[in-house]
Amino acid sequence: MKILRLADYKKSPNIPRLLLRTIFSAACSIPKSCRLSPFPCSTPDLPHSSCRNIHSHSGPSRYPILKAKARPSPEARTCRQSRAFSSHLLNNPNPDHHCGITPSPRPTPLRCRNLDPLGLAPPLGYSNIAVSLAAPLTLNNKQQPSHRRTTHSQSAKMTVPDSFPHKHKVAVIGSGNWGTTVGKVIAESTSEHPDVFEKDVQMWVYEEKVRVDGETRNLTEVINTKHQNTKYLEGINLPTNLIANPSIEDAVKDATILIFNFPHEFINNICRQLKGKILPYARGVSCIKGVTVTDDKIELICEFIGEQLEIYCGALSGANIASEIANENWCETTIAYNTPPCDRHVANGNGQANGNGKGAYEEHRDSRGQIVKTKLTPVPEDYPPLDHEVLHTLFSRPYFTVSMVSDVVGVSLGGALKNIVAIACGFVEGHGWNMTAKTAVMRRGMLEIIQFAREFYPETIQPATLWEESAGWGDMIVSCTAARNWRYSKMAVERGVSIQEIERTELNGQKLQGISTSREVSSFLRARGIEDKYPLFRLVDGILDGKVNVNDIPSLFRKN
Repeated sequence: MKILRLADYKKSPNIPRLLLRTIFSAACSIPKSCRLSPFPCSTPDLPHSSCRNIHSHSGPSRYPILKAKARPSPEARTCRQSRAFSSHLLNNPNPDHHCGITPSPRPTPLRCRNLDPLGLAPPLGYSNIAVSLAAPLTLNNKQQPSHRRTTHSQSAKMTVPDSFPHKHKVAVIGSGNWGTTVGKVIAESTSEHPDVFEKDVQMWVYEEKVRVDGETRNLTEVINTKHQNTKYLEGINLPTNLIANPSIEDAVKDATILIFNFPHEFINNICRQLKGKILPYARGVSCIKGVTVTDDKIELICEFIGEQLEIYCGALSGANIASEIANENWCETTIAYNTPPCDRHVANGNGQANGNGKGAYEEHRDSRGQIVKTKLTPVPEDYPPLDHEVLHTLFSRPYFTVSMVSDVVGVSLGGALKNIVAIACGFVEGHGWNMTAKTAVMRRGMLEIIQFAREFYPETIQPATLWEESAGWGDMIVSCTAARNWRYSKMAVERGVSIQEIERTELNGQKLQGISTSREVSSFLRARGIEDKYPLFRLVDGILDGKVNVNDIPSLFRKN
C-alpha cells in the first residue's frame, strides 16, 4: 500500500510549475476507463462526508460501510482533491502507473489524514490505493494532539461479516421527552440493521398513572398499546419495537449497549439498582447533560456511570431539542466515545476482532489521563466490534446527523455547563434586554466553560470540540434561544416569581438541569476559593438563591 505525503515536496521552489506540468501531462494520457470516480460528496444524494478519519480511536474499518455509488460530475475538482491528486502524480510520474490502477472488485472508500484543522481531505474516488496527504503535526518530536472527528455519509449502510453470530441488544434507561425521543431514534435504526442489532429495544419507564380516553391506565401499557408516550411526548407515534418496561432489571437484561437518559439527580439511585444486574462487557452512552459534583471533586456523568457499573460509557450531546427531533426535523449531534483498548480491532477483514489486537495490552485511561482502576471485560469476539461505526449506525437517522469524536471532556462539559449560561440568558431576556445583551452573556459563558475545562481537565480537553462541534457552540446557541432552561428562567422573571416555582408548576414533574448544575458547580468552586474566577457562574447561583438581582448582570462586563 502506497503512502504519499505532500510534506516531502515543500522544499522545492519550483513545485507550482512542476505540479502543473505533471498534472497536465499525466491527465492527458490516462484512458477514461482508468480515471478515478468523482468525489462522492459532489453528488446531490450524498450531502455528508463519506471519509473516515483514521486518527479515530475506534481504529480502522474492518468491513465496507459504504454502498452508495457516485455519479459523474462535470464540476471541477475541489482544491483539496487537486492537492491530493497532485501528490499522487508527483510520487508516480510514469503515466503507465496511473493506467495500472484497477478498481477493487468490492469498492472501499479511501481513508485520508487531516489536511487542515477544519476537516478531512476528501477521497478521490474508489480504488485500491490509500492516500495520506500529510504527516501528523509534531511538536518536540512528539505527535501533537488533534481534534479527532469522524463523519459518515447518511446514505451509508453498514454490513457485518458472517463471522459475528451474535447481535447487540440495546436498552434505553429513562423515558422522559428526551429519553423517549432517543428511544424512537434507536428503535428505528435497530429495525433497519438486523445484522448488527436485535430488533426490539427495551425502554425502562418509571411507572405512572395517566388519563387516556377517559380512563386511568399505566403509562407502560399506553406506550405498548397506543405506541405513544402520552405524558412526556404526546402526539408522536413510536416504533412498535420500542417496548416500555416498568422493571429496570428486566429492561437491561442481556443488553450489550445501554443508553442512559434521565435527570442526573437520580443517577446514584439508578446505578445502585443496576449494579451487578448488567453484562460485564456492556458499554454505555450517556445522554444526560450534567456533571456529578461534590465539594471534593467534579466528575463527568459518563465516567461516574462507568465507575459505578464497572463498564465504559461515552457521552452524547448537541444542539438537540427533543420535540423537534421527535417530529423528525433535521438536526445534528455529537457522540464522544473513546473506544477502550481492549475493544479495538486491527485491520480490514483480517478476522481479528475485539481484544485480539495491540490495544488489548494497553491500559484504558480516564478523562484526566489516569489509568482506570477498573479492569474492563472485552466485548466478546462473536459480537460486532463496539466502536465508532457501530454507534454511528445505531444513532444515525436521515433527520439526525451524528458526528463521532473521542473528546469525552469537551462533549460532557459543554452539555452540562451551557445550562447555567442558558438560565442567565433567560434572565436577560425576561428583564427586557435585547439580543445583543444575550449574546454578550453567551460569549462570557463559553469563555468560562473553556476556562473550567482547562483548569480541571488539562490533560485531555480539546477546545476545538467546543468551538467546532454541535456539542459546543451549537448546543450553546440552541440552549440560550429555544430550550427549557432559557424558556422557564425567562418566564420566571416575566412573572416575578422564582424559577423553582416555575419548575414546580410548569414542568409536569420534570426538573431543570441548569438549577442543580449551577448550585453544584458553584459549591465546588466556592470550596476551592476560586468562585470569583467564574463571575457568570457565581452570579447565576446568586440569582437562584435570591441574593443577587438580575439588574446586576451588566456589572460582569465592567472592568474595575
